[in-house]
Amino acid sequence: MYHEGNRALQDAFGSRALADRLEDKLRRDQFNDDDSAFIASLGFFFLATADAEGRPDCSFKGGPAGFARVVSPDLLVFPDYDGNGMFKSLGNLGVNPHVGILFIAFGETPKRLRLNGIAEVVGDDPMMATIPGAQLLVKVKPVDIFPNCPRYVPNLQMVAPSDYVPQADAPPIEPKWKTYEIFSDVVPPRRR
Repeated sequence: MYHEGNRALQDAFGSRALADRLEDKLRRDQFNDDDSAFIASLGFFFLATADAEGRPDCSFKGGPAGFARVVSPDLLVFPDYDGNGMFKSLGNLGVNPHVGILFIAFGETPKRLRLNGIAEVVGDDPMMATIPGAQLLVKVKPVDIFPNCPRYVPNLQMVAPSDYVPQADAPPIEPKWKTYEIFSDVVPPRRR
């Protein structure tokens, strides 16, 4: 789980034994029931990817609670929804399948779960039909799953979910920026 860059700093700060203990006691490569329930309770996460040269990108992914789901101990799936058309994260996955995902709960009882894995983007999975608004599906095989200390997570409360979260019984709401003159002539039609 650690490379020489990690080890050099662990040695400099005297934390190698702690790092090894954390890996030994907390790291796993299969989702457990608690992981599954925690992920299903969330309506967002942060996704880190990198291109073929290793240049990083970090993205916020949001949807209804449970839009990211553990479907088996060795598989997490989440939909890709209509966005700005840049495909920074999913494009990176086409040339470098390694991902880092941070699931985080803000509130009175903060919690964090980290996942490093190998991702694949698919466009023809039958599961997509069960996810309103899905234009693609991302499947992630875990390599390292581990909880992370939540002590610096602030106590924040969600006031309301985004109006743009896809709904099965409602047409999608287009963001206003897509109508701006500088973009409107190049916005592609929404894929169904």
